[in-house]
Amino acid sequence: MWERAPLNLLAVKELTIDQLMFKAEMLEHLPAAIFVFVLGACVGSFLNVLVYRLPRNIPLLTPPSSCPKCDHKLRFFRENLPIIGWIAIGGKCRYCKTPVSIEYPFIELLTAVLFLACYILCYWVSPSTPFFGEVFGEWWHVNGIYRSLPMFIALVTMVSGLLAMTIIDARTFTIPIQIPVFMTIVAMLAAVAQGWMTMRHTPSQMWPYPAIDWTWAGASFGGMFGVLLSTVLLKIRVFTYSFADYDEYVQEGEVLGEYPHARREMCKELLFVFPILVCFIIGWMAGYEKGMPSLLIQGVAGSMLGYLVGGGLAWGVRIFGTLGFGREAMGLGDVHLLAGVGAVVGWWDPILIFFIAPFSGLLHAGGAVILEKIGKKQSEIPYGPHLAVATLLVVFLRPGINWVWSIAMPGVSQPITEKIQTNRMQDDLTYGAIQVSIPITPHVVGCDKVKQDVSLVCGFESSEMEKGHA
Repeated sequence: MWERAPLNLLAVKELTIDQLMFKAEMLEHLPAAIFVFVLGACVGSFLNVLVYRLPRNIPLLTPPSSCPKCDHKLRFFRENLPIIGWIAIGGKCRYCKTPVSIEYPFIELLTAVLFLACYILCYWVSPSTPFFGEVFGEWWHVNGIYRSLPMFIALVTMVSGLLAMTIIDARTFTIPIQIPVFMTIVAMLAAVAQGWMTMRHTPSQMWPYPAIDWTWAGASFGGMFGVLLSTVLLKIRVFTYSFADYDEYVQEGEVLGEYPHARREMCKELLFVFPILVCFIIGWMAGYEKGMPSLLIQGVAGSMLGYLVGGGLAWGVRIFGTLGFGREAMGLGDVHLLAGVGAVVGWWDPILIFFIAPFSGLLHAGGAVILEKIGKKQSEIPYGPHLAVATLLVVFLRPGINWVWSIAMPGVSQPITEKIQTNRMQDDLTYGAIQVSIPITPHVVGCDKVKQDVSLVCGFESSEMEKGHA
């Protein structure tokens, strides 16, 4: 007779639970992931428009997309569909049969993949997953896409802007200022919107990027006021644009020119920076040792400080490098690029990006030397793409960056913790009502975890109460 094998009910039960959990995750994340992928493809299609039109000073909305050769207007549901449209027409114009560059669907697909990667790493991957779960941290996962939508929009806007600026800069050695300015505006509006939303705070993270106290919040507000003031003075021609006559020194067919007055132009830029520095210092003094602001203020001020730190680093190297060498050390577009990145990721990451970008440049230079030796000459590329590559490395390889930091700087913690202040009224049988201020500094997410430090600072509401007790 056949003997029936014993049934492992526990294994079957565990398998069923795993299957149910998998189905639940798919139902929760798959529709949103598909939507984000499609959205990324559509944004990539718009990036193709930016890359083509901005350097040529063509309006973005009009005229409609058309074939550059025969000027045939592209139909949305056929030729102009992201990725699919290029495949449908076989990579050629339907009318004049002119080949359509594969660059168009590639940019659309790359943007879609980057959007999807942001969604998966922020929300789908569990924070307990080694490496990938530590890229963005617990804050994104516990809040989900609906509670963190403003910051997610800022994140994918930065990724899109970096891709567009990289392509344009590599071709023209210029970065259209509209792109980093748009990134900055979206980042600061996202910080405002996020601060008004109901969020879930974890012991590890209170905010996606490092928040700040009133000292640096005041400095940030003052610095941004200085930026606006200098911009207004520039627009009304109290200040003058630097390198306004640069095109006169560019030879026909060349992208760059030998400009002999670089040091002179730095005096104009120093004049522009002066109000920013003055307002920054005044704001710092006004907010000095005033405690911790609300989370909304911390978020907005953190974005502003990131803008100022990122732009200030690049601009400082540009000004002093140009004064020292007599040639333009960095492009002003690089200043705006790093400032826009700082507005999205906060004040600390631009510092890492600034020092990682040269390694990208060294790798490219080394690769170019090797290719030249085998007969394949490589064209020079500007610094903007290296800043973009360094940004993506810092954003998507955060655990690896933390690991390298722990080896290179043992015992030195990165200032990537967030702070929040909570004011509560407590009843004390001896002193009466006491206001308690609790600054909470959560531990770092990732390889450099430390214990949470919670300190209590108690201040009496009435000085008479203190005198009576004394």
